[in-house]
Amino acid sequence: MKKIIVNEEINSRIDSYIAKVQEISRVTVTRLLEKGNILVNGKQVKPSYKVQENDVIEIEEEQPKKIELKAQNIPISVLYEDADMLIVNKPKGMVVHPANGNPDGTLVNAVMAICKDSLSGIGGEIRPGIVHRLDKNTSGVVMIAKNDKTHIALSNMLKNHEIKKTYIALVRGIIKENEATINMPIARSTSDRKKMAVSRDGKNAVTHFKVLERFNKENVTLLEIKIETGRTHQIRVHLSHIGYPIVGDDVYSNGKNQWGITGQCLHAKAIELKHPITGKDIYIEAPLPEYLEEIITKELGYKWKK
Repeated sequence: MKKIIVNEEINSRIDSYIAKVQEISRVTVTRLLEKGNILVNGKQVKPSYKVQENDVIEIEEEQPKKIELKAQNIPISVLYEDADMLIVNKPKGMVVHPANGNPDGTLVNAVMAICKDSLSGIGGEIRPGIVHRLDKNTSGVVMIAKNDKTHIALSNMLKNHEIKKTYIALVRGIIKENEATINMPIARSTSDRKKMAVSRDGKNAVTHFKVLERFNKENVTLLEIKIETGRTHQIRVHLSHIGYPIVGDDVYSNGKNQWGITGQCLHAKAIELKHPITGKDIYIEAPLPEYLEEIITKELGYKWKK
C-alpha cells in the first residue's frame, strides 16, 4: 500500500495527478479508482476528483499475474563470469525479463540455465539477478548479479555513476558537432504513456556523444555515446528530440530506412567498473551484432576496429 500526501498540483484531477507523480498510465489509474484500489482520505472518488492540499491518497497496487519462470537453453554470449556476477551480450529482439505477452524466451530464462540457482532475489520473482535493463531491440552488455550482496553493490554503483557505459548508434541526419552533451530531463510522455519525452518536470538525464563518422551520401552519422544517467529510453529520446533519431527506431521516429532495419540501431558496446566485491578493474566489450556490423562496414565502408 502506497500513501501520498498532496502538497503540489492542487486542484488537478486525481487521475492526472497520480499518473504524473507515480509515472503510471491514466488508464491504469482510472481502473484502480473504479476498483476501489485508490482511496482519498479513506473514501472512494471519481477520476474527475480535484486533489486538495493535505489529501491523503492510498494506492493498493495490482498484483502482477503469476508467471512461472523456467530455465531455457537459449544461446547467449557470456562475456564475463565469476562467483558473484555475470556479464552477457544480449541480442537484439530479446526481452530482458518475462512479462505479460513475453512469458518466456527472455534473457532471464537464458541466464537461469547458465547460473542454475545462483541468482540474486532482489529483482523480484520475475527479475532474478537483473540489475539494469536494455530495451528489447537494443543489443549489448548486460550485468547479472548472482547474489544479493553483489546486486545491492551494483545498484548503488549505478546510482552513484560509478559504472561507465558506452554505446554505438547509427542516427539519421548529419550531425555538425564533433562532440556534444545533451542535458535534458526526461519524463513519461503526457500524450502517450508508453513513451518517454523531454520535459521540464522530468528527471535529470545526461547523454554525451562523439561523432565517429559522417556518411553524407546515406545521410546518417555513426556515434559513440556515453551516459551519466540511465533513464528509460534515454538515448533514443535525447537523439530524437534534437532531430537525429536512431536508424530503425519506430517509436521515436517513423523507423523507415534504406536497409529495411526494424528496431533501433543501438548497441551497448562496453561497460567499465570496479568489481563490486573484489575491487578488480573490469572492462568488457560486446561485439557488434552482425546486422549492424554489416551496415557499418559493408554498406557504409567504415573500418570498424574490433
